[in-house]
Amino acid sequence: MAMGMFRAVSQQWTSRALRPGSAPKIRTTLSSPVFIRGATLASSQRVLRPALCASFHSSPFRLAPETASNPLKEPTKITEDSVSVGGKTYKSDRFTNVTPTILEKTTRQLHLIPTHPIAIIKNLIASTFPDFKHYETFSPVVTTKENFDDLCFSDDHPGRAVTDTYYINEKIMLRTHTSAHQLKVMTEADKVLVTADVYRRDEIDASHYPVFHQMEGAQLFDAKTAVEDIRKAIAADSSTVSRSIHTTDTTVITPENPKQGCHDEAAMLATADHLKHSLNMMVRKLFSHEKDLQVRWIDAQFPFTSPSWEMEILYQGKWLEVLGCGVIKQDILNNAEKPDKIGWAFGLGLERLALVLFGIPDIRLFWSQDERFLRQFEPSKIQKFKTFSKFPPCIKDISFWSNEDFHENNFCEIVRDVAGDIAEDVQLIDEFTHPKTKRRSVCYRINYRSMDRNVTNVEINELQEKLREEVVNRMKVELR
Repeated sequence: MAMGMFRAVSQQWTSRALRPGSAPKIRTTLSSPVFIRGATLASSQRVLRPALCASFHSSPFRLAPETASNPLKEPTKITEDSVSVGGKTYKSDRFTNVTPTILEKTTRQLHLIPTHPIAIIKNLIASTFPDFKHYETFSPVVTTKENFDDLCFSDDHPGRAVTDTYYINEKIMLRTHTSAHQLKVMTEADKVLVTADVYRRDEIDASHYPVFHQMEGAQLFDAKTAVEDIRKAIAADSSTVSRSIHTTDTTVITPENPKQGCHDEAAMLATADHLKHSLNMMVRKLFSHEKDLQVRWIDAQFPFTSPSWEMEILYQGKWLEVLGCGVIKQDILNNAEKPDKIGWAFGLGLERLALVLFGIPDIRLFWSQDERFLRQFEPSKIQKFKTFSKFPPCIKDISFWSNEDFHENNFCEIVRDVAGDIAEDVQLIDEFTHPKTKRRSVCYRINYRSMDRNVTNVEINELQEKLREEVVNRMKVELR
């Protein structure tokens, strides 16, 4: 299950990294999503969120082979009536909201570059599960059935909103979580890992990006022999957990976080024990530099697992949410033609862990092609990022009368299209409702800053003027 999937139904997914110096938390505010209902549509949301253009030139980063066998490297294109991505062309319709800026990211595949921080974290996690089958080359283009319906998402789930998800057309989209591939992988193996870039429309700041990377894992057991099989597996692993790890687990099975009625209680409890044991070992490896690692487990609610939990670790004096997990809903296993199995699943955001472990201050840096960033990292090593520049910002404001169709994510998408990664931060700094006309006025402050060069007022003024034009044309608002 992907980190994005592991969110309470009432929460918007936030596979997001933390702002430097801030306390870890889950963002639970939903901003008036517009729902798309229908049997074939399903939903996605965004947390640590974390939801990927040209090569890295002469950098030490090594890209996946750009051959005919890798259609994801083929150029992307959007025309008036079609969208081309991953070597295929799709017909567009009224649902189409994917942009050239986002499509360009699908060719980057950062998680396949051995010296990239995202790939380093991915490989460290994978090394904890050496006998798991690892899938990491799936196309980001999936059906709404795969992304939502197969995973039991409700028709009114927030992720169905066109303001939250990138649609190619009504039935085709960019995945919002790695679990879009869950049924496929579970039919092929009982021990699986899936790593991929995922896509969600979102705000703009130093810890959020519309493309991020998730990693999920699952293990299945024969339901009839699970208790004995798991007892032996944990006993065999116990000798490997030599370094100290202190766990606090006060979770209990309750009506709010229940055992599934179809599960034997002993098998369910054994599965939960194996899940937590496996993940404790994983974080011990990731945070090997922490002498006395403290882990705590808390109850959670997710649509795809029951019972469910979240894992947090105490890192640099603050509790950091690492992942979500739980016992897989039996309906999902039945759909995967595994009715006699019981299993667990977890999901996490790689950007969140990479930002914290490497000390990277801005999520945009993961997409940098600046050699001063690219040459800092080596495979299998966690090395603290060394700041190489801090260019001054250029701040501009834009005010307009909004309308009933206005959504902040749509506004941020226009900012990205116009300014790209030069837009560091977008904040709502003022709003008011006219007492007579009841019209709502908003003012947004945009912080323009390049990570590798100075930007000029002339350059930013041109971008700001272009932004004003696009906001009027695409959102039908009135500038002030």
